[in-house]
Order: sequence, then structure tokens, then C-alpha cells
Amino acid sequence: MGYRQNKWLASIIKLMQGALLTVSLLGYADWPLHGHDTFEQRQSPLTQINSETVKNLGLVWSMETGTRRGLEASPIVIDGMMYTTGSWSKVFAVDAASGRLRWQFDPEVPKAWGANACCDVVNRGVAVREDKLFVGTLDGRLIALNRHTGEVLWSVLTIDQTKPYTITGAPRLVGQQVVIGNGGAEYGVRGYISAYDVDTGSLNWRFYTVPAATQSVAQPELHWAKTTWRGTDFERVGGGGTVWDSMVYDPELDLLYIGVGNGSPWNREIRSPGGGDNLFLSSIVAIEGTTGRYRWHYQTTPADNWDYTATQHMILAELPIGGEVRRVIMQAPKNGFFYVLDRVTGELLSASPYVPINWASHVDLATGRPVETEVADYRDQEQIIRPAPFGAHNWQPMAFNQGSGLVYIPAMRNLSVYNHAEAYQHQPGPHWNTGQNDRAVEDNPLAQLDPNYLAPVLKHLMRGELIAWDPLKGEAAWTVPHATMWNGGVLTTASGLVFQGTGTGWLQAYDAQTGEVRWSFDTGQGMIAPPISYEVAGEQYLSVMAGWGGAVGLVLAQPEVRSGGPGRILTFKLGGEASLPDIPEPVLVIDPPPDTASDEAVLAGLGHYNQHCLRCHGVGAVSQGLVPDLRGMSQATHEIFDAIVLEGVLAPAGMIGFKSVLSKQESEEIRSYLVRVAHDQKALDAESSLWRRVRNWWFERFGWLAEQLI
Repeated sequence: MGYRQNKWLASIIKLMQGALLTVSLLGYADWPLHGHDTFEQRQSPLTQINSETVKNLGLVWSMETGTRRGLEASPIVIDGMMYTTGSWSKVFAVDAASGRLRWQFDPEVPKAWGANACCDVVNRGVAVREDKLFVGTLDGRLIALNRHTGEVLWSVLTIDQTKPYTITGAPRLVGQQVVIGNGGAEYGVRGYISAYDVDTGSLNWRFYTVPAATQSVAQPELHWAKTTWRGTDFERVGGGGTVWDSMVYDPELDLLYIGVGNGSPWNREIRSPGGGDNLFLSSIVAIEGTTGRYRWHYQTTPADNWDYTATQHMILAELPIGGEVRRVIMQAPKNGFFYVLDRVTGELLSASPYVPINWASHVDLATGRPVETEVADYRDQEQIIRPAPFGAHNWQPMAFNQGSGLVYIPAMRNLSVYNHAEAYQHQPGPHWNTGQNDRAVEDNPLAQLDPNYLAPVLKHLMRGELIAWDPLKGEAAWTVPHATMWNGGVLTTASGLVFQGTGTGWLQAYDAQTGEVRWSFDTGQGMIAPPISYEVAGEQYLSVMAGWGGAVGLVLAQPEVRSGGPGRILTFKLGGEASLPDIPEPVLVIDPPPDTASDEAVLAGLGHYNQHCLRCHGVGAVSQGLVPDLRGMSQATHEIFDAIVLEGVLAPAGMIGFKSVLSKQESEEIRSYLVRVAHDQKALDAESSLWRRVRNWWFERFGWLAEQLI
């Protein structure tokens, strides 16, 4: 096809997309759906804020959410009202122009349920249909509220609460149904999504993503899916495959596309000994929205072995491919490949790596399968594999700009050590079951390295970037590097801008074509949520939830991150002149008891800590303000350490007891490790600043060299 024909075809596509999106919107000025439109493209049609005027953008109002945990929601704005969620599934209704709180709703999730949340007590937002608002709660409820008053209209329990399920994702609307998924695969559950009647809350259908001992008559596809599994242990522990985030619905095709998560455990040799692809793990699955019946699937990571979920944001679009207009679905899942599929049939159209990876060399377009490398196999020896379980892209939404034709990905470059747990035993309840040997620290110098030394090493090995990806060429048009690995989701506008918040606290606007920075605002607080834009009374607004947290926010402390401040909704408009109060620097008082434990006991304590404590309290016991920094434990806390860790006396505050998996000796070994790292930190604090800078420079150079070699 010639150049003129291609340009003509592209112009027709843009007109079609504009018409489809306009029909799908509840209002031109609003942000009515999770991804703004039914295609979840996250492109605002508003143009008042543009390349010429964005320099005049300023804060107009802010509102604190009453928490210091992660904020991940995309607010919904309809008729001048904003509806959003904070941590612990709390709902806020706010005047979108003034920031005045109209009402709030607290579902009163028991704090102990937070132990079931792999990746913080977050919530990604609500869905609104006419006068009803829908929210999923961390403890597995789906609640319908009157959106004008916050009154509960109905509430249903969507999970078996004897199992460690959670809900952190936003509900989606499919006709007269509201659809919700769940999480918990790290612990050991069976994934599914459920569709409920918007008026009554009655269950219309349920779709399971992995087989069980006996299959439902309503899902015949699970009979042949089971042939892709081996053994029976997965039936006992659930198998995983939770749909904890992304879904997108095409009303014309009546197809709901769901992103399916990782296996339980991660390690496929334990989960399915003897092989098999383990359907429908790490897959995009298309099901009929009306009935919940299976239509097609594409598995991005067959026999997933690395926590490479396909739960990441999916975007629908029309693209000119091979001389014709193709209805496509696009995704950049954790595994590092960017996929373009025909969304009618599931045919793979293209797959290209968008960050450096080493687990696979390429995707074979003839078979649709990734070609694994030798490095990917960690059965017999420990391997350094990229990307890490955090993924090359996590839950933070992408955006697609119809004008530039580019997809903007909040991407990450990272790696992890994977190893095989020889003596694996499933631990029921709120305990991670990955099939990795988390206690293997004796021969791992990085695992024993002080986090103050580790941070400059990881500056090169664990970092983030904003990638403008050309889905037709399968390559980046431009890339903006970030100082932190974990950053915010993305918004793009019809006026040619791209907005993203960062872990360093800067909210920035980029030129959609070139990546040039057009505007910056220092919020003082790391951001992971995506911005949105809307119009009230003829004025365009930009809004974002600012609150550090999530999986990386809990686990990995990076010095460049700004965290620990109050969660806020920040809203901007042209000419805004409001200001934010300063966030005081946190002060950590370290006064540990004497360090009397043996090196062997401390090393054992590190292994226990990594297995049971790290996911909340961070690598090296370094917290970023979301939960207590255990290096700063008081003498009184040391004295009741066993009562806290084993007996769970602080369970009402969210710290459950671990006596089912830890002995009194192991608890004491963890405490000994915490005493040691506290003393190490005190010694480092006493060092001269010059020596600290020199040491960090050397470790940073080592990190750079390691990145080149891996």
C-alpha cells in the first residue's frame, strides 16, 4: 500500500475512533469511566490545557485522604462531582471544582485483613452507573452506594473469606452488570471474576480462570484447560490466576477482555510438576459480556515461572495493519513484551520487547510463544533474571494518543534472583507461597548487603522510565528516564500532552511527540496513581491522587523517593495559585538494645525476615513511612516482641501473629537481626558525609557495571 493510501487509511481510523469514543462517553467534559472511555485509552478530549497554556497550570485545591498508605485510584468525574477511593477501600465524593468534601464512606475493613494484601491496602477506584456507585473492598465485598448521598443500596460478599482473597481493582460496567475480580495468588487461591446485576446485586455469572478437581458445566473450556496442568497439588492450593486489575469491554462485540495473573506458587516445577502451559495463567481471555462464556485466549507467558502476570492495563484501538483496519487490543504485561492482538479473534499481530529482558529471546509469531533462554530455568541453579517479579510494567495505566499514534508506558528496568525451593511446603493463610527459597541468604552477598550500600547499586539495576511506544513499528519513539523505579500511571490529551507523576514527587507534562518537558510541579510526595482531566463550568482541570505505596513502595526503599506524607487529592487548572503545606522530613530515632547475638543467629534471622516480614517492612528493614521502621523499635517494643510477632497482640492495627509458621527461637532470631541492622545504621549515621559520598559513588559504579554485564 502506498504512502497516500496509508495516510488516508490512518485519517479514516482517527475519525472512526473519535466517533466510537464520543458515543461511549457519558459526557464530553467528564471522566466517566476508569480509563475515561470504553476503550480505556486514557486520552482526554479537552484542549484548554495545551502546549502553549500548560505553563500557566497551577494548583487550585487539595484534600487530604486521612492516610499515609498507597493511593492508586483513577477518580471518576460526572456532572461536577468527583468520586474516588483511598486506602482501606474508603470512598470520597468531592466537589470537582472546589474540592469540598460532600460525603465519605468507610466500609470498615478489619485491619487484620491487610495481611492478605500482597501489595498494600490500596484501591484503584469506583464505577458509576446513573445514581449508583460501585466499590470493591479489600475484604472481598462489592458494595453499591447512592452516589449522591453515600447510602448503602446493596452489598454482596464475592469471595470465600476463609481464604486469603482481596479486592484492590476497580469494578467495570458491562451492560446492566458490574464485574469484579480479586487477588491473592501469592498466598494460594483460585482466580475468577463475577458479574452482578447493577440494581439488585444478584450474581449473573462467574468465570473461573483455572481448573479445579471437578469442572463447572457452565465452563466446558476448563476441561481442556486442565489437560495443560500436571499433578493435583494446584487443586488443593488454588492454582492462582487471579484477575486483580485490568479489564476492558467492547460493547459492539459484547466481549469483555480480562487480564489473568500468575500461578500459585510462582515456581512451575512445584505448581505443575512435569510441565504444561497451565491455562489460563498469564493470559488475555475474551469472554462474552452478557453470558460470561469463553470466546478466545492468548497466553503471554505459557507455564509462567516468574510472576509475569497479564493483569496489566489493556487498551482497545483501531490500527492500520497490513493494508486494512484491524480492531486490536494492546498490552505491555510484566514479561517485557508489547503485544498487539486482533481483539475479534485473538490472533497475535506483533510482539516486541519494550525494555531489556533476558528470560526470552523473542516471541515466535508463527506459534505465538516466547522462546525461553537458558537463563530462564532456575531449577538446578540460582539465576539472575530480568525483569523481576515487579515486572517491566505493573498495574500503573498506560495511555494511547490518537493524534501521535503512540502508547505511553510507565515502564521499569529491573532484575531479580530466582531460585528453586527444594523442600517446599505450602503454608495456608496469609503467607506467601512462591516456591522460591526466600531464606537462601548464606551464599548470597547481595541478600546480606546493608541497604545503605545496596541503594546506590540498585540505582542502575532498578529504575523507571516513560516510554512512548509506536505499536506499528514495534519500537520506542522516545524515552524519559526516571530517578525511581516505581512511578505513576499516565494521562494523555487531545492537545498533545502526556502527564505523569513520579516517585520523586514531581508531576510533569511532556510533549506527546517529542517527550520534551513542558511543565513541572513539585507535590512533595511520591505518586503512583494516574492523572485524569475533566471540565467544570467551562474550565479544564487536572487531578491526581498523591500517596506513596503499593508493592514497591512497601518493599524497596530508594533514597530518591519522597514518602511518608499525608495522602492527598491534588487538582490543578490554568491560573491556579493555591499552595501546599510543607511535608516535614521524617525523623527516625534509633536506640537499640545491645547487640549480643551470634552472626549465625543474625543470618538465620535475616532468612526468616525475608520470608515473612520483608513484603511489608522492606528490604533491610528500611521503611518508607507506610509502616513502622523496625530499626527504630523502642525498648518497650523489644520487650514484647514475641507477643507482637507470635501472638498478634497488634492484629487490630494490622499486624497479625505468626506463631503458626514461626517458633519462639525463630522470632528471637528475627529480633536479633533487627538489632544488628539498627546498630549498623547508627554506625553509618556517624560516618563523615564525604566518606559516605565516596562509598556511594563506588557502589553506583558497580551497579552500572553489573547492568552492562547482565
